[in-house]
Amino acid sequence: MSSSKSASSLPPPPMDESDIESYPMHSLESTWIAIEPPPSARGTAEPEGTSFSDPHPPSFESAQYDIVLRRQRQRPRTGGGMKCTAVPSRFLNLPNTFEFSGWGTLSRLDLERDEISRGEEDVQRTRRAASLGQFTASAIAGNAVLGSVFYALPAVALVSGVYSPIALLAASCVMFLWRPIMEELASALPISGAPYTYLLNVSSKTLALIGAALLLLDFSATAVVSAATAMSYLDGEVVLPFSTVVGSILIILLFSLFFLSGVRDSAKMAFAIMMLHVVTMITLFVASAVAWQRRGNAQIRDNWEEGTKGLTAAVVARQIFNGVCIGVLGLTGFECVPSYVASIKPGKFPQVLRNLHYPAIILNSVAMLLILAHVPLGTVVGQGNILSTLAQTVAGKWLRIWVVVDAVIVLCGGVLTGILSACELFERLAQDRFLPQLFTRRMPATGAPFFSVVAFVAFSYVLYASSGANLGIMSKMFSLVWLTVMTLFPLSVLLLKFHRGRLSRSPRTPLALVLLTLAVAVTVIGGNIAIDPTTVGYAAAYFLALAGIFQLTMKKVRVLHGLLWAYDQYAVLSRHAWTRACGEKMAAAVRHLRRQPVCVLVKTDEINVLFHKLLYVSQNEETSCLKLVHFCDDEAGAPSEMEANWKILDEAFPEITVDLILVRAPFTPAHVAALAHRLRIPTTLMFVSCPGPAFAYSVAELGTRIICL
Repeated sequence: MSSSKSASSLPPPPMDESDIESYPMHSLESTWIAIEPPPSARGTAEPEGTSFSDPHPPSFESAQYDIVLRRQRQRPRTGGGMKCTAVPSRFLNLPNTFEFSGWGTLSRLDLERDEISRGEEDVQRTRRAASLGQFTASAIAGNAVLGSVFYALPAVALVSGVYSPIALLAASCVMFLWRPIMEELASALPISGAPYTYLLNVSSKTLALIGAALLLLDFSATAVVSAATAMSYLDGEVVLPFSTVVGSILIILLFSLFFLSGVRDSAKMAFAIMMLHVVTMITLFVASAVAWQRRGNAQIRDNWEEGTKGLTAAVVARQIFNGVCIGVLGLTGFECVPSYVASIKPGKFPQVLRNLHYPAIILNSVAMLLILAHVPLGTVVGQGNILSTLAQTVAGKWLRIWVVVDAVIVLCGGVLTGILSACELFERLAQDRFLPQLFTRRMPATGAPFFSVVAFVAFSYVLYASSGANLGIMSKMFSLVWLTVMTLFPLSVLLLKFHRGRLSRSPRTPLALVLLTLAVAVTVIGGNIAIDPTTVGYAAAYFLALAGIFQLTMKKVRVLHGLLWAYDQYAVLSRHAWTRACGEKMAAAVRHLRRQPVCVLVKTDEINVLFHKLLYVSQNEETSCLKLVHFCDDEAGAPSEMEANWKILDEAFPEITVDLILVRAPFTPAHVAALAHRLRIPTTLMFVSCPGPAFAYSVAELGTRIICL
């Protein structure tokens, strides 16, 4: 007790001239007031209406509040300088610049008129990008959705037999669970690249990249399976001068060239293809109905007797369940619609889902019923081109040729769907610095992303070749990947409700419906695995390889750090010219990658809120340069504790240089875009808190990422 008293009675060591010069005097007074201890710490209560101005040196008890400024007094006035900590560097022979960063600076800026004009142009460009109406937007994914009838019906007939119409009807109605979920997500986050962008805004980058890997596999498998199925239909009718493998490769290449003509022209072409398919199916249905009325029910009665002979109730239930599990593949293409939602006019997304869903219900179930009414069950089960067989039976060769031509064309439209969706995903990944900026470049004449198309075609060829050009293997992988992608939507909305509940959106899906959809998705995935366990092996192999590559792109600085650490352990490596040059290149790459800045837009000066935002950047972004930005009017100014808390946080993260920027402008999408031009930071790397219901702008207009509630 006596030692404590003697310690408290000693005055603090005086500051010499060098200490005073090293500390910015203009902020000394305001900083001292910001950390002024409460009256209880001073030992006496202040009279009301007076201010504390004790001329005597502070006691030990009050001086403890000054500890946070101990090293900040030595910061250079103009910023810069290396942060020094007691933590030793893991590198023995490399400078501390690999572990620690410099001190941040405070700046106040006014946006220039030309910068604001460019920001307004960016906002208007974002609004004009939403140019697809409900029918053209439906056509892009519609060719994949409605074209899936050509490969879904034979697969369902193989496991369900005469119960196929029931299984297909039930499978098509499953989408009623997903539609409100997808509508809520699109309303809350109308951003292209979903569900990757959904997961990025409601969870971590690791989970988002898992979603990106699944999406890319799904889009590529959509293109490959559609092209290969189209060639198999064509090969069953005519003698081709080349193999179906070569034909599939040519189809992907041809429709890639079509896509390079421009997104709007591609949408128009997709709409024309879908209209051809609709007319073909209507013609087939009418011809089948007329033939059924003329021939009677003899064939469907024979098929029913043959298909139900000796079956127990358990076997029937199993057949229907298996048919439902496989029949959901007749809905492939729905997952592509959110990937280009930013190109759809506001309010049209629910109509697009409706336009795709109801025709899919009618097409899948009615087509299967008509097949059983005209084609023997043995032919149905063993036939791949069962729709062309139906056409031959009810109307003759002319309708068969028409159906085959329609199958080839509409399945090729599915290739176009995969290309468009993948290019949107590539662009988002490039904007988030997972991929090189080449993926954001567009052709001057058409605005098509040339490098993204080339990369997607190359990846699809690699995927097809690695499967041995086997359509069966690709179809198995496609089925499980598609089901897993569809599971991401209820998972995303569940995370949205928990982490971003304040975000304005309509409709709001009941939690019970979300959980039910998740349960149905898991059940259907389990059913497909039970039907063919090899499905897991094919899908897992491709997914793990692609997810591993994406994880490396996210942690490229850490990988380089590991290589540098290994290099640093052997001093002999620095003695040779070529090994020293290799180490210098790795070090330069680390410096370049870590100097790429990100921006955090803040409204409040609450230190706990600021800390969690900086912690997100530290854990998810490989950067040593962070801009903490607050938009303020001249009258209001910055929050009172913003500068003091910024200084504390700048010291709390020694590996990141935290700059505080006070922008004299209101917080609007145009000003955010203008700031992006000033700082040369894309808006996708500007992070914000979750906006509330009263926020006047859409998340899509801001273009920023939501990182906290």
